[in-house]
Amino acid sequence: MSIRFIDLHSHSTASDGSDSPAELVRKAAAAKLAAIALTDHDTTSGLGEAVREGRQHGLEVIRGCELGVRCEHGELHILGLWLPEGEDGPTALDATLAQLRDHRAARNRRIAAQLRQCGVDIEYAEVEAISGGESVSRLHFARILHQKGYVPTPQEAFARYIGPGGRAYVAKETLSPADGVRLLHSVGATVSLAHPMLFRYPGNGFAEWLDDTVADLKRHGLDAIEAYHSEHSQADTRRCVDMAARHGLALTGGSDYHGAGKPGISLGRGRGGLRVTTAVLDDLKERRRRQGLPV
Repeated sequence: MSIRFIDLHSHSTASDGSDSPAELVRKAAAAKLAAIALTDHDTTSGLGEAVREGRQHGLEVIRGCELGVRCEHGELHILGLWLPEGEDGPTALDATLAQLRDHRAARNRRIAAQLRQCGVDIEYAEVEAISGGESVSRLHFARILHQKGYVPTPQEAFARYIGPGGRAYVAKETLSPADGVRLLHSVGATVSLAHPMLFRYPGNGFAEWLDDTVADLKRHGLDAIEAYHSEHSQADTRRCVDMAARHGLALTGGSDYHGAGKPGISLGRGRGGLRVTTAVLDDLKERRRRQGLPV
């Protein structure tokens, strides 16, 4: 039997990706992936479309999302996989995501105002118009800044204007890591710490801090660590695998595909030849079965 591959971290136009949920699923099917998780930032609005398209193509689509949470040293990202459909009405997750989007919208308007103070000709309505979804992000600001010629690349927009230390940066309101993990755990999701080796820890002591953080989050419902990621080196991946083993956690992996917003990252392949096999998915499903959770 040939080895098949999956991608458990991807983004669509429901947040800051450039492909619609249906387009993303069609690309996954064309790449002959066995399964894909749609994990848009702070929204589940694209999941219905993605699941329906997956049925058309015989592709397993896992309902997910990605939460940005804030700790004492900066922002971490938490993935929730196998989110419920909320057939009996909005879940606690839906309500919290709506609040986070409200906070994000207020922050975005402040960013637009500060950009105007910097001499940038921009209106928030322009950013909303190109987002195409509920979750407007700084990546949409970066695209406009690039399109209008204020920066040579979208990435430069973060360094010059909208990233930490930039002239128009505004911090966003977020959950704590423990609250984010508890929230996703409460609705029956498999909860994974996303790309931990990309966290920018100030000074020395990162390994000890991360180990302590993982131990603490496990108490609140953390199930897994995203070891396989486009921007993890081989050494990073090994450290994540070792850390997961020490704490009795599963492994997840994905490309973190955004389409045009992150050039060089392919769905299912990531950057640098990343491949995640179905063995990772099988292990996650077996863990869910042992927890009495649906797959």
